[in-house]
Amino acid sequence: MAYLNSVLWSVATVFLTASGVYYAFKLKFLHLNVKEIYHNLFKKKKDNKGISPFASLMVSLGACIGVGSLAGIALAIYKGGVGTIFWIWISCLIMAPNSLVENLLAVIYQKKKGSEYYGGPPYYIRDGLGYKKLALVFAFIVAFSYLFGFLTIQSNTIATSITNFFNVPNFLIGLVVGVLSFIIIHNGIKGIAKFSSVFVPLMGLLYFGVSLFLVIKNFNMLPSILSRIFHEAFNFKALGWGMFSVIIIGIQRGIFSNEAGVGTAAIASGSSGAKSPISQGLIQTVGVYITTFIICTGTAFIILTSNYNPSNYIDVNGIEITLDALYYHLGNLGTIILYFCIIAFSFSTIISGYYYGEVNMRFLLKSITDKQIFLLKILTCILLVLGCLISANVLWGMVDILTAILAIINVFAMLNLRKDVIIEYMNYRGRCSYDRKRLGHGSRK
Repeated sequence: MAYLNSVLWSVATVFLTASGVYYAFKLKFLHLNVKEIYHNLFKKKKDNKGISPFASLMVSLGACIGVGSLAGIALAIYKGGVGTIFWIWISCLIMAPNSLVENLLAVIYQKKKGSEYYGGPPYYIRDGLGYKKLALVFAFIVAFSYLFGFLTIQSNTIATSITNFFNVPNFLIGLVVGVLSFIIIHNGIKGIAKFSSVFVPLMGLLYFGVSLFLVIKNFNMLPSILSRIFHEAFNFKALGWGMFSVIIIGIQRGIFSNEAGVGTAAIASGSSGAKSPISQGLIQTVGVYITTFIICTGTAFIILTSNYNPSNYIDVNGIEITLDALYYHLGNLGTIILYFCIIAFSFSTIISGYYYGEVNMRFLLKSITDKQIFLLKILTCILLVLGCLISANVLWGMVDILTAILAIINVFAMLNLRKDVIIEYMNYRGRCSYDRKRLGHGSRK
């Protein structure tokens, strides 16, 4: 499984990098236009249908700001050295165009049902490319990997974190997680969006505040840390694999963290009532930057301003490095903050992840009823309870493989729908006007 995972992610990394560079030039580096992003971030919805663009951003952020932002960055530093941080930043800038494009396409091909919109890769793969079977494969992988994989992993993480402090049965923890999740997801996407719009900014601001406090407290260390990051990023003699390993580890960790190009964030955008596809795409690039430059970079500086020494660790998974760093800075309070963040990040992933699973179940089963959706919610909560009772190690390996497959399929779709993307960009710039329905470039019906 480890070998297959390595091969698939190597292919996915090449595809995602090539797509990001291609669209960066084709769209004239629109993803770096701060003025355009800011202007679109506060646009209102086109109607009273669906959720707001901001809410869709919070839903997708809730899914991608996870334990990987705490443990994954630490592991990248441990395996690839300090220079990996530079390549994580570069990866963000390269992958951001993928986020813009996938979310743009989600709005072009979204469908309206009642008072809600639905969209995402399965819709633009089916309606844009005409590949119905591939769309079904993508939808099945998302539904399976999130409902049976990601969510159970997150509930297991919450249970493990709580039992480190309190002698509470895992079953009871799972029951509480399941009940709280049901209360939120019971109200559908609007209930999920309302929760995410409040909870995700609060948990992000908390972690950012702690990171910023520690950076200011250790401000005198920043010049030397930045010097190390840039020096080791281009150090051909760094580690056994040389600079190549530093680049690969940094880029892949960046992809794992912000998920740009994987296609999952586009599911949230498909529910948005954004006024224009480009506008929604630009809004979602904010999520890529927040995840990388605020959350992940915050973790990096927390570690690098501590007494971190890689020789003190053997066979790590990353979280213990972040834990030791926060304990070094804040003592027992640091430990409490870390575990609170783990629980908060995991819970937000559960809520957003459930919605991803539901949207794709609706795609797979067109005639699915509200009663069956209710049963799906009950099943999800049961799985959350069971997730607290089983080991997550095997699930992690399986989910990593499935995520790589999603990325490969999604990049294939994005590149083959480049005509739609370019036309939408030209229309946004006012250089052409077109009737999307007449030209067959998707529908927002």
